[in-house]
Amino acid sequence: MRAWPSTAYRWCSAIRRWTRFAAIPQARPGLSAGPFPFTPDAACRFWAHSKPRRTFSGETGIPTAGLALPTADDVASDDAFSALCRWLEDTPSPRRILALGPLTNIAALALARPDLAARIDELTWMGGGLSCSNHTASAEFNALADPEAVAIVLSHSLPLRMVDLDFCRKVLAAPNDIEPLRQAGGTNASLLADLLAGYIDIGVSLGRPAMAIYDPSAAAAFVRPDLVTFQPARIGMELAGSLTRGRTVVEIRASHGAFNAKFAADCDAAAIKAIVLDALRWEAGR
Repeated sequence: MRAWPSTAYRWCSAIRRWTRFAAIPQARPGLSAGPFPFTPDAACRFWAHSKPRRTFSGETGIPTAGLALPTADDVASDDAFSALCRWLEDTPSPRRILALGPLTNIAALALARPDLAARIDELTWMGGGLSCSNHTASAEFNALADPEAVAIVLSHSLPLRMVDLDFCRKVLAAPNDIEPLRQAGGTNASLLADLLAGYIDIGVSLGRPAMAIYDPSAAAAFVRPDLVTFQPARIGMELAGSLTRGRTVVEIRASHGAFNAKFAADCDAAAIKAIVLDALRWEAGR
């Protein structure tokens, strides 16, 4: 067993505290995700050791132009695997899952409880890259964190929909998107504006005019799949390459292999951005 430095534990603790905020039910009109387990992923320790993530996000892990989230209690000490099992046992169909991190827990479910894994009607995963990467020259972060998990999910024929880097980088937030949040007039308007400004500055600091909206775009694809074109493909995971480990290999030619998943090939980027910013403005106006 590997001993993790104190900096890694501080980051894991921070991730668990953020989860408490995200797990609070929000009654936004028109959007309903239903009751489901919201638990930090086991890969938080990989995140904690990721130099690029710490460089951009600072010691707290959430970049900001000013205000930051207040201190919160830790989430209940429950593991994601058990919560996922209970949810699949108790929830009627359709059982749709949005995975915004490595697929560690889903792979564990496929191996330990294939009967419950078979109940998953749809698995939308933010990860991989059709033509680009971000953590290495070949691999996207969520895929590289646990590539074996992706391979296991694919080998068990779970209904995977991959929302990859190529997709997420089509939806951009720019500096001029910040002020409408600040002017929304709600209790958390300034907080949300500062957090969005800090996030956008990640891209601006690298010389880009805007910043890709990753997780919210994947969530929008989950709640509004009608805005996305999902294309069947044969998706494979590179596990052995010394330079290419974690790469998602996507084959779209039916003559070259049976399709085993789908990927987000195209989208109405303007509509998805509008959904994300509208949700932020709604929250900023409360």
